[in-house]
Amino acid sequence: MTNNVDPLIVGRVIDDVLDLFVPEVFLLVYYGSKRISNGCEITPSFARYPPTIQITGKSCDLFDLVMVDPDAPNPSEPLLREWVHWVVVNIPGGTNSLCGDEVVAYMGPTPHLTIHRYVLVLFQQKLQFPLITLPASHAKFNTRDFATYFNLAQPVSAIFFNAQKEPKVRKH
Repeated sequence: MTNNVDPLIVGRVIDDVLDLFVPEVFLLVYYGSKRISNGCEITPSFARYPPTIQITGKSCDLFDLVMVDPDAPNPSEPLLREWVHWVVVNIPGGTNSLCGDEVVAYMGPTPHLTIHRYVLVLFQQKLQFPLITLPASHAKFNTRDFATYFNLAQPVSAIFFNAQKEPKVRKH
């Protein structure tokens, strides 16, 4: 399986956001025509709109997608860890995130200082989610607690990219 966990360990996603798991599903993430690979860098302006997400699996399978920034507001002092950027539930296997129910509207990367990691985690559901609401605050979301609360097993896939604040364009 090409979605292995080694880059997630090196990038400290395993430990900071997730426990060690075995990937079982292919998760393809595209911003425009660029396919995201673990640890690649994306500019916040390029990721302003939600990525296209493709998920393998059977149409009877249901998945949840969570996107978080574990480095908010600053990687050396992540006091707001994890900042939730997107949650989509009830995504049928073999489809994409547009086929699911968006619970937290997409918020593109907004790093204020240095480089931040943005982690997309995919869980397989046991049953269709009822209509759920998440806290109004994006700060201090916890992916592990989300999985426990909704009786989800270990993730079935995850991928992360990096983004940093773009320099301001000077006008002459």
